[in-house]
Amino acid sequence: MGHLQRLGADEATVERITAALDAEGCVVVERFVDEAKVAALKAELAPHRQQTPQGRNDFEGFDTKRIYALFAKTRGFDELAIHPLLLGVLDHVLGHYQLSGPVGIDIGPGESAQGLHRDDVVYPLSWPHPQVVLNTMWALDDFTEANGATLIVPGSHRSSPAERPSDDDAIAATMPAGSVMFYVGTVWHGGGANRTDERRLGVILEYAASWLRAQENHVTAVPVDVARTLEPRLQELLGYNIYPPFLGYVDGRHPRRALGDRATS
Repeated sequence: MGHLQRLGADEATVERITAALDAEGCVVVERFVDEAKVAALKAELAPHRQQTPQGRNDFEGFDTKRIYALFAKTRGFDELAIHPLLLGVLDHVLGHYQLSGPVGIDIGPGESAQGLHRDDVVYPLSWPHPQVVLNTMWALDDFTEANGATLIVPGSHRSSPAERPSDDDAIAATMPAGSVMFYVGTVWHGGGANRTDERRLGVILEYAASWLRAQENHVTAVPVDVARTLEPRLQELLGYNIYPPFLGYVDGRHPRRALGDRATS
């Protein structure tokens, strides 16, 4: 297969990231978030990590906690979700998009490796098709081979969904805390095994084309009183959007009209 390209935060541009995604389906931007922001995000997630139960099946991970409804529970990821660099990459890869399945992934000691999969498999689309999913994994701890760094198969994004690569083809996407890995919905990947005695925390901000149904129903998950306080661009990404010419309207008008003062016509 291919290789996992790495960029420093100071050299990451839309052009370089999208070129790497086109070539390999994935790319790491190291230390994109500074230490103070990482600490603040971990502190905000701390009570939810304590309250969230372990997973219910092999895919979620029986020793993994998944923090769903992220934008109903935290505010620290708001600015990351609409960061200009991320939106520029999304403009290139998806064109018109929305948040799909944002989730905190807290892998505990003893967790086994997740099976390799593609994130676009939830959509019954014929192959080949354009990219409809772009994922970002934000490392809030150092991701190592030992603690469950995401396993990914660079270059597998052009293969058919029926052509599952061998587990031996996957490499560990190691990266220091504060880094983010971009990867498209057709690249094969999975969570790694945690062979340490410490938990490993990462957060996925997943986006999908806005003509598709998002994995999480954000309009229900995020209370309206909370949604009203958010930046308009984030409101749109959480489902208060229109896919041209009119998919998603409410009573014939833009759905953000339902949010009141900050809405558009």
